[in-house]
Amino acid sequence: MCGIWALFGSDECLSVQCLSAMKIAHRGPDAFRFENVNGYTNCCFGFHRLAVVDPLFGMQPIRLKRYPYLWLCYNGEIYNHKEMQRQFGFSYQTRVDGEIILHLYDKGGIEQTVCMLDGVFAFILLDTASKKVFLGRDTYGVRPLFKAMTEDGFLAVCSEAKGLVNLKHSGTSFLKVEPFLPGHYEVLDLKPNGKVASVEMVKYHHCRDEPLHALYDNVEKLFPGFEIETVKSNLRILFNNAIKKRLMTDRRIGCLLSGGLDSSLVAATLLKQLKEAQVQYPLQTFAIGMEDSPDLQAARKVANHIGSEHHEVLFNSEEGIQALDEVIFSLETYDITTVRASVGMYLISKYIRKNTDSVVIFSGEGSDELTQGYIYFHKAPSAEKAEEESERLLKELYLFDVLRADRTTAAHGLELRVPFLDHRFSSYYLSLPPEMRIPKHGIEKHLLRETFEDSNLIPKEILWRPKEAFSDGITSVKNSWFRILQDYVEHQVDDTMMATASEKFPFNTPKTKEGYYYRQIFERHYPGRANWLTHYWMPKWINATDPSARTLTHYKSAAKA
Repeated sequence: MCGIWALFGSDECLSVQCLSAMKIAHRGPDAFRFENVNGYTNCCFGFHRLAVVDPLFGMQPIRLKRYPYLWLCYNGEIYNHKEMQRQFGFSYQTRVDGEIILHLYDKGGIEQTVCMLDGVFAFILLDTASKKVFLGRDTYGVRPLFKAMTEDGFLAVCSEAKGLVNLKHSGTSFLKVEPFLPGHYEVLDLKPNGKVASVEMVKYHHCRDEPLHALYDNVEKLFPGFEIETVKSNLRILFNNAIKKRLMTDRRIGCLLSGGLDSSLVAATLLKQLKEAQVQYPLQTFAIGMEDSPDLQAARKVANHIGSEHHEVLFNSEEGIQALDEVIFSLETYDITTVRASVGMYLISKYIRKNTDSVVIFSGEGSDELTQGYIYFHKAPSAEKAEEESERLLKELYLFDVLRADRTTAAHGLELRVPFLDHRFSSYYLSLPPEMRIPKHGIEKHLLRETFEDSNLIPKEILWRPKEAFSDGITSVKNSWFRILQDYVEHQVDDTMMATASEKFPFNTPKTKEGYYYRQIFERHYPGRANWLTHYWMPKWINATDPSARTLTHYKSAAKA
């Protein structure tokens, strides 16, 4: 996990512009480099490093003797870099996984390069020989990337939008900043004056499609067909592999553990894999909640079962409320459910950075979207409609859950790894018949639970624990985080303010006081940038005015049972 930043064709003084690069210093607390491009006085790269692999030669932009005309700045992890090296006989100059991008590009061009990368990434690749700039981002947008481009060809790129919003450019009073779309790469021509022109934007991978790099990986052969035992066996193979490949690091590994199904499966499998790899330190697991929260109790059970070194982080309602401003600044969004769910993750990340030496943190993000884990999936009119919704959620992860997971951890210099969004695992899961993936017997993620039924990885009551609304998990059902927030904003936003909300905020007008409060904070930090969020996250197939699962009838009846 790092922070990348680059400018092409800047009209302003670069030493002033580079102050904007310092806005993302949290992403790379270990080192910083600012480098001009030879022959282009108005083009430069900025890089903040979190040293996860190759502490000696890992600084960027990466430049190799063999390709003196290539410059690479990337944020991510390429898990198959050694397989690619063996397959094609590349001669490496460093131990940095991202070096593979340069070799693949030289061998087969940009299209083949991005399709061969098994991992998460956002990159800026400059080829001064062919006068081209390439931008690329992984399938789900696990690693963030933003860009700003003017009509006269000034291009600015950064890991987070906050590193671009204050840039200056002649004749431009308001620089339009937007997220770079996941699963895409862009080709731009570099002109002699350092300015660029976009040539094409290409979608190179759909989450349903088996990735091209699958041809070269070393996963044991999967069995054909959709018999339930075959499918379960294949899912276990792919999930184990998803965790195993993510052990690639020189820093200590930890794991977030809410006591829910997803994080528990990740933690248990991770601990097993670390033992097999003969890693010498115990796995640290981390749970957060208020006193006597269901999540804390469930996480404790799992930690005892798997034998991790478990840490419990307690917070109170005042600490949660106080964190809202810095959370929204870090997130760069005002989406209601994202902000709500980010507070706990932000506070636990703060604790991990301050009190432990765990830096690479595993988590269960992406599972709810992939395996239809949200409670509203019980209301899906058909298996096919549920499948469509699952794919829509995956496509929009970069606006919601993946955004939350990246920003809350990166704010404290941690690197998050999300095995449920592994290319092989997710594409196989999405290839299964729609009927296999829907909730069954009133239980969401039935197939995933069934897959690990006989493994004894986690306690049975956790394996079949129904999904908690996040706000209920970290607090108690009697006084949830949801309720605490409603009581607080009731005193911050009055009815008069709500009556004029559509005039003050014509785009994505907040419908609730909580939404209004978050929007006010967002506008204070990022005035006029509301369009970064295209729409609020909201459950489907029900008449919802709030994204909380507490408002769903299925959840209420389950909570009473």
